[in-house]
Amino acid sequence: MPSVSKINREGFCDKDFATMEKFTVNAEVLKEKFIDFYGDGAEIRIFASPARINIIGEHIDYNGGKVFPSAIDRYLYVAIRKRNDTKIIYNDLFFPGTYTFDIGDAFTYEKSNDYANFLNGILSCMKKRGCIFPCGFEVLIASNIPSAGGISSSSALECGFAWAVNVLFDFNISRKEIALMGQQSEHEFMNVNCGIMDQYIIATARADTAELLDCSTVTHEYIPLVLGDYRFIVMNTKKQRKLADSKYNERRNQCEKGLQILQSAGHKIPSLCSMSLKDFEQWGSSIKDAVIYRRVRHCVTEMDRVLRSVEALKANDLVILGKLLYASHESLKNDYEVTGIELDVLVESALHQKGCLGARMTGAGFGGCAIALVHKNYIDDFIKNVQSEYTEKIGYSGEFFACGTGEGVKEV
Repeated sequence: MPSVSKINREGFCDKDFATMEKFTVNAEVLKEKFIDFYGDGAEIRIFASPARINIIGEHIDYNGGKVFPSAIDRYLYVAIRKRNDTKIIYNDLFFPGTYTFDIGDAFTYEKSNDYANFLNGILSCMKKRGCIFPCGFEVLIASNIPSAGGISSSSALECGFAWAVNVLFDFNISRKEIALMGQQSEHEFMNVNCGIMDQYIIATARADTAELLDCSTVTHEYIPLVLGDYRFIVMNTKKQRKLADSKYNERRNQCEKGLQILQSAGHKIPSLCSMSLKDFEQWGSSIKDAVIYRRVRHCVTEMDRVLRSVEALKANDLVILGKLLYASHESLKNDYEVTGIELDVLVESALHQKGCLGARMTGAGFGGCAIALVHKNYIDDFIKNVQSEYTEKIGYSGEFFACGTGEGVKEV
């Protein structure tokens, strides 16, 4: 059995950790801290893994749809170094506790292992595909991405760690395979039946682009993300949620039931998002359950909004894009029911602000983050006003930041 210790790290107290969480990490800082944790010695390699926003196309990645995410310039960093024995040691700069395993362990999910489960899930997948580890390694992680905030901190952790191990041991695993491995780990190890979008964009992203990702074929097209004088603002509700504990899996099961009903009625469709709006108008009446009907309607209309959003960006029509963002949020609120009062307050407040073209929740929902498309001249006023209204109605403050595009997992 793997040995696990959950203790405050030597040299730091709880107050130190609270202070540390306020600064921005970079590769140089992480290397210094790595030496503090593990000592000097062999080469330390450092990797960066981005957060992501999904511009539009929510909850359709697991329904055969096309989604439209972009990596952003907030990163999780992984510092890693080979050891002379078979030990694996994990530490995180902002979360106290050291997790120690052996590369020969048969990794299984254990709640007490906290974030180490995400890493062990990746190692489990690598071992299943025949990867052989000649030695152990030690890891230090630090992130500038809000945890459980809906912009894929967990997928950034999975893919960043997977890419680091892949490069460190010369496994020659492709970026696409890294993404699929992250999804496999979620399904088999974490018991979260997620789609492929988060891991895929984090593994394959390019700066200054978004990706039109076809989740049914797992192929993508890079679309230039040219926003001119506008910026995406990430609005974090600061309401923590975990997908496995939410109704995420329930929504997926409802969609699967809707597909089965349509297929049983004689409609030969491989997925909900393979239907057009016209198809749904003709066939939707075969779904008698009102809840299942709304879930399916969201998938079909959201798929249509994705395609129109791509065309709007290609035509440099940000006004249309903004309207589609808001329509997406309304569908997620009323048909898919995954928003909640925190996200709704953020979006409704955003849309009343000068310089804002549109806003919507991003990610799985049930808390997490929303995004807004805001003119650069109004960003400060936008954040001040939305923060004030959010705090007044919810009772605590949110977190806001403007973002640019980011690159996929890389060594730095």
